[in-house]
Amino acid sequence: MTGLIVCLGVLAAAGVFGAVRRVRDGRLKVRGRADDAVRLTAEELGEPLGARATLVQFSTSFCQPCRATRRTLAEVAGMVDGVAHVEVDAESRLELVRRLEVLRTPTVLVLDASGRVVRRAAGQPRKADVIAGLGGAV
Repeated sequence: MTGLIVCLGVLAAAGVFGAVRRVRDGRLKVRGRADDAVRLTAEELGEPLGARATLVQFSTSFCQPCRATRRTLAEVAGMVDGVAHVEVDAESRLELVRRLEVLRTPTVLVLDASGRVVRRAAGQPRKADVIAGLGGAV
């Protein structure tokens, strides 16, 4: 009987965790205050920053949601003038991954024109959320 109760408790906790993660996955969140924000340069990313904003995607070769995220970010960058999309291979850029505390892929950063991180999402963001997230950068 005790084993059954423990099993049901674990299943309930896993269900709650999964539900919370599903709700929070891919949401673009504001990153701290402006004076303590991380800044990235074109040299660090290996590609030029956008004139108005840059969408940075950290991906890995085995990441399935990274493909859909790549399409979404490229589409948004094509729709909005002055916005660039830069994809970073997390496996080959471990120093940058550690510095930015990227824990999973895809991770998406929205940078303003100066390279300051203004929004961040872990997981696959929706197109509407990316467009809305650009509002904080442009």
